[in-house]
Amino acid sequence: MFKDSTLVLLLCFSFFTSCAQQNIEDYIGKWEGKTTNKDALNLDITIKKLKGEDAFFTLSNNKEILTKKFKFGNKINFTLDKNFIFNGIVNDEQSEINGFIKSKGYLYPANLYKKGDHFIGKWNLSVFHYLQPQSLRLTIKDGGGADDEYRAYPILGTLWCNDFKKKNNFVSFTDYKTGLEFEGQLKPTEIILNISLGGNFIAKASFRKYTGKSSSGSVNENSQINDGWKSSKNRLALPKMEKGIRNDSLIGIEGILVAKNSKITYEKYFAGFNANIPHDTRSASKSVSSAIIGIAIDDNIIENVEQKLYDFIPSDYQYTKDTLKSKITIKDLLTMSSGLDVNKLAYEGYYQDSNNWLKTVLEAPMVKAPGTYADYGSANPFLLGVYLSKRLDVPLEFYMADKLFSPLGITNYTMNTDDTGITPYFGGGLHLTPRDILKFGQLYLNKGTWNGKRIISENWVEESFEKHVQLQDRNKNEYGYLWWHSTYIVNGKTITSIEARGAGGQFIFIVPTLESVVVITAGNYKNRKGNQSREIFEEYILPALLN
Repeated sequence: MFKDSTLVLLLCFSFFTSCAQQNIEDYIGKWEGKTTNKDALNLDITIKKLKGEDAFFTLSNNKEILTKKFKFGNKINFTLDKNFIFNGIVNDEQSEINGFIKSKGYLYPANLYKKGDHFIGKWNLSVFHYLQPQSLRLTIKDGGGADDEYRAYPILGTLWCNDFKKKNNFVSFTDYKTGLEFEGQLKPTEIILNISLGGNFIAKASFRKYTGKSSSGSVNENSQINDGWKSSKNRLALPKMEKGIRNDSLIGIEGILVAKNSKITYEKYFAGFNANIPHDTRSASKSVSSAIIGIAIDDNIIENVEQKLYDFIPSDYQYTKDTLKSKITIKDLLTMSSGLDVNKLAYEGYYQDSNNWLKTVLEAPMVKAPGTYADYGSANPFLLGVYLSKRLDVPLEFYMADKLFSPLGITNYTMNTDDTGITPYFGGGLHLTPRDILKFGQLYLNKGTWNGKRIISENWVEESFEKHVQLQDRNKNEYGYLWWHSTYIVNGKTITSIEARGAGGQFIFIVPTLESVVVITAGNYKNRKGNQSREIFEEYILPALLN
């Protein structure tokens, strides 16, 4: 993964033929760029209500990007194109619209507030680290094909390119995760790309060959943000760790935060990241999914964890039910104990590459009786999201925002969706800022409260943290309700930690005996360094907390 806070594109060209004065070799390497307007990807949303039910929805950034006429009501839902939907709920006072923009595979919160005869709000497309408008990075590499054959494929789960086309020196492709469209021109010393959505131009970006040094060793601290956190006067010092990050002996680290006694005592960002850039939590957001299930039980939407999965599986899929599958409970899904064949389902591509995720998962064979064998597989929490969405009278994303994110003051985030493009995916991929990830950990350390406000019942937190099962993984980890347990020996002392874990090195460490929460974000995908975050926690952070 290219370590700057960047747009990382791996462009591979099919049947690339250059002009006489240009060769493909001239473009291989790293390119540095920026948008011509630094705020180009931070879009203004305006809804103007006309007489009767007519209204206009407008997107702009110094200029109008698109306008859509629609019918205004207490619930708003309209499609701008096949990949772009706005869904909103107007409050009783008609002063606010709580909404979400669905763009391809992501849901973005978009809250609008009334000002005169307009509702105004923002849609921040640069919520992703690779779409920071003033620090774009473009990487062009040989795709490994024969002769002049190149292909478009993802870099470590950041930007995913498809529909690649090239004619002469003009190229175009789509980021199928966000729906953003890129097209532009390859010049001898420059690459110029237009960024569009649904054919509507948003911004122009210009790239030149990158000649600077990596900023992987940069250190940035952000503690003066009004988000509910307080900073400790007793700051934690971790110079040896920071030196290792600077000289790349500790690679891929992008953020480290420590809270002790409910105050931030350490906060550093690396590789061009900062406090305002949400990070892909990967599977660490499974623990967020567990919290939402707990809140739904607190709200009596779900009776208890013994409720059966198939009680709320859509009728179209009831044919998959058999004697064993009929016994799968919410608890089985929370503890990775459904009994479904996770040798297939642990690999998310098995069902995510199919045309119908739910069909593929439910048709998978049972290899164990539910509740008797715990084997890690993301299909289990995926089913939890499907189950809960069928029991709600509002879209799941609105329930999550109302019950968890808003009470925590979390507004800068995106949700990954399942294959329907509608339902939030409970298996992972939620993007949150590191400070907000830390809030979530603190919420659980506080047994369900944040700044004195009860968000989750204490009973659910305690039940979630119990050691319900032992996973059948290499380390035989003990496991709660989508929470991991681990033990560390530091200076002869045994320290227990309850953890949320995500691929690439995303971790939340909750240490009740030390009244501490630690968050580490990283970009160590596919380099076998994902567990380096645990090593940093054990070797550097725990000793400092003990002292």
